[in-house]
Amino acid sequence: MSDSQPTTTWDYTVDVLVVGSGGGAMTAALCAHDRGASTLLIEKDEYYGGSTAMSGGALWIPNNHLMKDAGVEDTPEESLEYMRRITRGDVPEDRLRAYVRYGAEMVEWLCERSRLELQALPEYADYYPEVPGGKPGARTIEPVNFDARLLGDTFYRMREPALQTLIMKRVAMTAKQGHVLLCRSPGWGRLTFRLMAGYWMDIGGRLKSKRDRNLALGNALIGMLRLSLMERDVPLWLKTRARELILEQGRVIGVAAVRDGETVRIRAEKGVVLGAGGFESNDEMRKQYLPNPTRAEWTCGSPCNTGDPIRMGLEAGAALELMDDAWWGPTTVVPGEDRARMLVVEKSLPGCVFVNALGERFVDEAAPYIDIVNAMYRSHKPEAPCVPAFMVFDAVYRRKYPCGPFLQSSQQPDWMLPKELKQGYLMKADTLAGLAEQLGVDPAGLEATVRKMNEYARTGKDLDFHKGDSLYDRYYGDANVKPNPCLAPIETPPFYGLEIEAGDLGTKGGLKTDAHARVLNEAGKVIPGLYAIGNCSASVMGRTYPGAGSTIGPSMTFGYIAALDAVPA
Repeated sequence: MSDSQPTTTWDYTVDVLVVGSGGGAMTAALCAHDRGASTLLIEKDEYYGGSTAMSGGALWIPNNHLMKDAGVEDTPEESLEYMRRITRGDVPEDRLRAYVRYGAEMVEWLCERSRLELQALPEYADYYPEVPGGKPGARTIEPVNFDARLLGDTFYRMREPALQTLIMKRVAMTAKQGHVLLCRSPGWGRLTFRLMAGYWMDIGGRLKSKRDRNLALGNALIGMLRLSLMERDVPLWLKTRARELILEQGRVIGVAAVRDGETVRIRAEKGVVLGAGGFESNDEMRKQYLPNPTRAEWTCGSPCNTGDPIRMGLEAGAALELMDDAWWGPTTVVPGEDRARMLVVEKSLPGCVFVNALGERFVDEAAPYIDIVNAMYRSHKPEAPCVPAFMVFDAVYRRKYPCGPFLQSSQQPDWMLPKELKQGYLMKADTLAGLAEQLGVDPAGLEATVRKMNEYARTGKDLDFHKGDSLYDRYYGDANVKPNPCLAPIETPPFYGLEIEAGDLGTKGGLKTDAHARVLNEAGKVIPGLYAIGNCSASVMGRTYPGAGSTIGPSMTFGYIAALDAVPA
């Protein structure tokens, strides 16, 4: 933080400066521009899009305008009741109300005024649909496919999607398409052919890069927002790292940044919006704030998310909240890949179990991924280590379902797996005791757990953790498996195992903000001219996860709100 003097010279002056280039940052810039403000985005990476580009691209927006056509009714009252109940008083009422009101408004505004095109997912339930106010689907919305050729060569400056979102590490698919392929629903064969044919028939794209130009998920969302910015001539500076906030008489009036090795001072007449992610890729901050053990290599978030905006906010006197929390999820660290993969689908499929070092279960494997890691840390004790945990399955599961970096063995047999996956990553044995020895798990405990799981599979009732009882659990289950789509026996050798880490999509804590996205100091007072959105701000979702898209939805909503506040009509 620096205190500006009257003699300060500025290298660049705009009305609104946005730090970051993810979905929330781009939304803030678009809204500020359309309200008549000159706007600039700066991004420290050489690629734009941040964690949003790497994500599933979904937004959780209650009472959105697409729900009715999807056959799901919603109201602000139901939405608020659901959010109140699951956040359990951790979030001020005015922030919850702002999210419900402006989330739906933001989505409709972008769909009308920008290139953004979204579709509701009527079968993708809220994560806790049985809670009063919960819905069986359609609050989660996702971008439709987007043609990257509209971006020209700017496309190749977009951060690439996470490998786990692609078919064979190359071909993009939407969440809706992925569900059809996973469950082998009617038409899955034609869909596979269409996606693969489209990829290989894009001759111009294949001559330039292996990247699919038929964008989906987070890449599609960022592509649509980036094109909207380009059409408005809103500048986005890459390789420009915000270093400190500049204040004058307690008000944030600009940022000192490093661009091309030189310090540039950017004045922001109406406000600075911090939207540059959390601190998931900063090992030092993880060890300081998050539960331990923890490691940066366990995250799925952007490698550039190292806590810079949080540090700058602290230097300006900002308060922090939720710094011990994250958008948790079980991850697997695959040899040779630079980001961990989250096990979103695999854990819900029938015929697998998660165990601790004693070979004991500790959670409903099909539960929302945030609940899995919370259970790992809650159960972690010196006498019963649970971080890491272990995923165990048999030959039937291996033959039928993809898992982590490999396809099902019916398409990618064990002999076809790369050497680095067979040596020290995917453990395999003819007996459960042999597998337990390789994993470092108690053999007797694992055998007892599997016996119990096999009985639950036969009856269809998990008496310990109720796997498959929730509508959300069953979304990623196998509808062809009866009586419970999330339970099947683990009895056919060989047996397989993976180490599971306490990973995340990003951190959840950060700068404390109010219902207008304004940053607050320790006394609860607004720091004038400073806004924070996304994962560098404390989440409006508190310590929970209402549904798929609960990271990007709030980021874009409060980006919209920040612009409304900074540039009043």
